[in-house]
Amino acid sequence: MKAVVYTNYGSPDQLHYTEVKKPVPKPNQVLIKVVASSINSWDGDLLRGKPFLVRMFGGLFKPKQKILGADIAGIAEAAGSDVKNFKPGDEVMGDIAGAGFGGFAEYAVAPEKLLCKKPKQLSFEQAAALPQAGLLAIQGLRYQKQLKEGDKVLINGAGGGAGPIALQYAKSLGAVVTCVDKEEKFEMLRSLGADDFIDYRKEDYTGNGKQYDYILDVTAHKRVADYKRALKPNGVFAMIGGSMGWLLFQMMLVQPLLSKYRKQKLGIMGYRVSTVALEELALLASEKNILPVIDSVFPLEETVQAFRHFEKGNFKGKIVISVKGI
Repeated sequence: MKAVVYTNYGSPDQLHYTEVKKPVPKPNQVLIKVVASSINSWDGDLLRGKPFLVRMFGGLFKPKQKILGADIAGIAEAAGSDVKNFKPGDEVMGDIAGAGFGGFAEYAVAPEKLLCKKPKQLSFEQAAALPQAGLLAIQGLRYQKQLKEGDKVLINGAGGGAGPIALQYAKSLGAVVTCVDKEEKFEMLRSLGADDFIDYRKEDYTGNGKQYDYILDVTAHKRVADYKRALKPNGVFAMIGGSMGWLLFQMMLVQPLLSKYRKQKLGIMGYRVSTVALEELALLASEKNILPVIDSVFPLEETVQAFRHFEKGNFKGKIVISVKGI
């Protein structure tokens, strides 16, 4: 089968479109004929091997997994003997990062617990753009408490993959949403219902005197004190991306502990993938409460160009890799 492979950390030039062996599913796995996949920040981090912390699970000197790609949508071709919920011919979607990635290929294998059936209302490209970004957005906005109508929400990094989904979900609950990103992305965010905008190149949302009930930060890299200043007394700050250094340590271990003894809650959302979570996401999408925004679609053989576009940071929504036509 054809796949995009890398054997060394570095730039997108390390990616090579080549022939590899077709995977064979284990008893608990589904073999999927991949129709589409999409790029996430985890893919970019693993490609570069930066920040260095990613090498702790991705391979210290060289990548353990040779094929990137967590989000997939495709057709089940075979199912292992222990698989109960999927059969050949089922249209499926999921986040297979927990199974070692592998989505930038014509075929991938994954345990059924990382998959759900694709809604008929979604195209394969839409389904491939949804799992990781959607789960990060929904779970991030449920960190510590549920949103309610009238809550003031700020989404930092709103124009990427997770941001537009978080925006749509927050608006469906009646929140008032401020989006932080580049001004060039404001028109897209306005079309999804955003109420206010901040261009981070011109204004620091943690220093303008405004406060929010809930902050969802996709690119967190400031000091904890800065985020506390931007929160209302009972506010919640949920980190779903950004720093891999001291801030990450604080948000994982220190701040959740301190949050038990104060009204302001700060921490990093613990990302979880399951069939149940994916099914809820699929239902929200099929009911049109949330839909992924697709910036562009590249064929599998042009994955290098897709990553170059991703690294420029000007994309709006998700960059999708089209693997097979059906």
